[in-house]
Amino acid sequence: MRVVFMGTPEFSVPVLDALVDAGHEVCAVYCQPPRPAGRGKKDRPGPVQARAEALGLPVRYPVSLKTPAAQAEFAALGADIAVVVAYGLILPQAVLDAPKRGCLNIHASLLPRWRGAAPIHRAIMAGDLQTGVCIMQMEAGLDTGPVLLRQAVDIGREETTAQLHDRLSALGADLIVQALARLDELTPEPQSQDGVTYAHKIDKAEARVDWTRPAVEVDRLIRGLSPFPGAWCMAGGERLKLLASRPCDGEGAAGEVLGGLVIACGQGAVEVTLAQREGKRPMEQSEFLRGFDLPKGTRLT
Repeated sequence: MRVVFMGTPEFSVPVLDALVDAGHEVCAVYCQPPRPAGRGKKDRPGPVQARAEALGLPVRYPVSLKTPAAQAEFAALGADIAVVVAYGLILPQAVLDAPKRGCLNIHASLLPRWRGAAPIHRAIMAGDLQTGVCIMQMEAGLDTGPVLLRQAVDIGREETTAQLHDRLSALGADLIVQALARLDELTPEPQSQDGVTYAHKIDKAEARVDWTRPAVEVDRLIRGLSPFPGAWCMAGGERLKLLASRPCDGEGAAGEVLGGLVIACGQGAVEVTLAQREGKRPMEQSEFLRGFDLPKGTRLT
C-alpha cells in the first residue's frame, strides 16, 4: 500500500521499519520539527526523522496541519492509508479524510482504558496487571475510534515504563503489518462506553516521592516514571532519582533508610534497585552504595 507514516519518538521507529520491511511504499514521513538539544542547543532531529532519513524516505515536519496549504500538501500525496503512532499533532478532519482508506493509529493500551498521552506510564502507576496495543481507526475524538485489532500483554511485577515501552513498540509494529495485510476482512469494533479512563500527560510535579504513601504505591510511581521524568527524593542536600524498585518487608518512619536502599513507607517498605545521583549515570544498588554514604536511619524527603 502507499502509506504516509506519522510518528516522532523512539516508540515509533520499529513501526516505520516494519512497514518498510513488509514492502509498503512509504511515500512520506511526518514528524515533529527538530528540537534544540545538547550543550550547544542546536536543533536535533527526533528518532523517527533520523531513521527516515537513513532509509532515504522524504520527511516533513510542519508546525501545524491546520492550514489549507499543509492539508493540500498532505492530500496531494495520494496515499492509500496513513499510519499514526505517537505523532504529537492533532489531525484535522481534512487530514483524516485524505487517505483513501483513512488513518490508523497504534495506541499502547487496551482501549477504552488509558486514552490519551501517557498510557504506558499510567498503566504501571495504577497497578494494572495487563495492558496491550490497539490498532484503531482514527476519528475526531481523542482515541475514540473503532478498534480493528488488539492484543493484551501482562505487566511484569518489577517492569518499568522503559521496559514495557520497548515490548509494546515491537508489538505495535507486528500488529500494524497484520492489520494492513487483513484490512479488507477486519471488522471495526466500536469502543465500549464503560471503563473509559484518560492517561493525562505526566506532570513533573507528580515525580517527587511521598514516603507516607503505601509501599505498593511508591513502587508503582518509581517504575511508572522510569526513565522519564524519574521519581525523585532528597537525601540531605542531594537530589536522587529512583529508577527501579520492588516492595519488600520493613517497618520504620516514612522515608527512613532501613539498610542498603530499603526505604520505609507509610505501609511496608520498598527496595530501590536502580538509582541515579545528580550528574551521574544510573547505577545498580550495590554500585550506588559504594559511592554514596547512606547510613541506616537516614531520612529521605
